[in-house]
Amino acid sequence: MPVIFLGHGSPMNAIEDNDFRRSWQALGKRLPRPKAILCISAHWETRGVYVTASEHPETIHDFYGFPKALFDVHYRAPGSPALAHRVAELLTGVRVHQDAGRGLDHGVWSVLGPMYPEADIPVVQLSLSILQPGAWHYDLAKALAPLREEGVLIVGSGNIVHNLRLFRFNDPKPLDWAVRFDEDIAERISQRHHEGLLGYETLGPDALLSIPTPEHYLPLLYVLALQNDDDAVSFFNEQVLGSIAMRSVVIG
Repeated sequence: MPVIFLGHGSPMNAIEDNDFRRSWQALGKRLPRPKAILCISAHWETRGVYVTASEHPETIHDFYGFPKALFDVHYRAPGSPALAHRVAELLTGVRVHQDAGRGLDHGVWSVLGPMYPEADIPVVQLSLSILQPGAWHYDLAKALAPLREEGVLIVGSGNIVHNLRLFRFNDPKPLDWAVRFDEDIAERISQRHHEGLLGYETLGPDALLSIPTPEHYLPLLYVLALQNDDDAVSFFNEQVLGSIAMRSVVIG
């Protein structure tokens, strides 16, 4: 099973008829149909490692100031306590809390809704232990590799460049530093220079602007950690909107 990183951008991409939503629809049609989906989203930060273990996870509307139509979206995919248990079993180096009360945040349903609109594939979400450095997340993710052979689609959902403080809603012109950093990361991914991507804090001033906080970047590391030697890499949605990069990655 391939692994994918999706630049999710605005929650409105879940309902607007735009290039991003259409690309997610097309991706869902061309990927092998997964038995289940494990998603690592920028929008579930925890102290420690948690995994959703609900049979019927709710749709979390973790934003404000958007139209009612977005709050009316409910992605009713089933959960999978069995997959949550399997994730906990694989991540032997940490204590994994299986959370039966947690639902799916918009980093999950905004992209999976267009990909799998029937909502008939079980979905489990893995949290980001936010106090840990990039290398820790990368190493943790490697233990999830058997899931690929078990038919589980692993999805990282975030943005390589994500600086809302400098985003201008009335002017989506790409900022020079955002373009440079997005292209630098893409080159490193293409060359499989993963080590240089782990300590993103050391990649210079463009990195500090692009990753003011790490939660949107870290899901990328989970996807890269699962790349096999013979996996091809491809990109899509290679746009930068102001200070947000929508670049997405398919591995395998």
